[in-house]
Amino acid sequence: MKVRAFVVAVLASAAFMGAAHAEWTAQEDVKSYSVSGRTGPELYASIGEKGPELGGGRVIAHTAFKLTWRRDYQRRGNDCVLASAKPNLVITYTLPKAREQLSAPVAENWARFRAGVEAHERVHGQIIKEMVDEIIAMSVGLVEKDDPGCKKIRATLTDRLRDISGRERARQRDYDRAEFGDGGAVHQLILMLVNGG
Repeated sequence: MKVRAFVVAVLASAAFMGAAHAEWTAQEDVKSYSVSGRTGPELYASIGEKGPELGGGRVIAHTAFKLTWRRDYQRRGNDCVLASAKPNLVITYTLPKAREQLSAPVAENWARFRAGVEAHERVHGQIIKEMVDEIIAMSVGLVEKDDPGCKKIRATLTDRLRDISGRERARQRDYDRAEFGDGGAVHQLILMLVNGG
């Protein structure tokens, strides 16, 4: 099972991200799906049966987002400039929740597993927020010469966003690959839950 995220993002410098992100705030919501079982293996098997569907299979958890923009394109002489771009970002984390009351040590193992999975998903969420900062940095102030109808600038913006999307999907895959690979953080969480270690 893989934790996946639908993201179209790119990471810029940490200094810039802190400054840009201060100007807007994402809405972050958490949804739960119920899993049953009283042992680690039973809980993990229930995740396999009831986890969010993604890519033809089921996953442990999922991060999704909806991003819309208010963009102000302005004609300046014969040129067009994107004067401002204000994001509206909603991130939704879908995480497992044990239905039954669990006894020790399963309860402690489940709590660590659930917290670790959420921490993993929050990284995906942070990457999404960094994407928005990068889009703002790339787009605000963008000028298209000889574009009085502000049409060419939209095509230019679309091309640049496509490039960002490709790079970010690769980064997300690399992150999940490391987390789920041998010795990775999520891989260790799964082993701890299933084996009770």
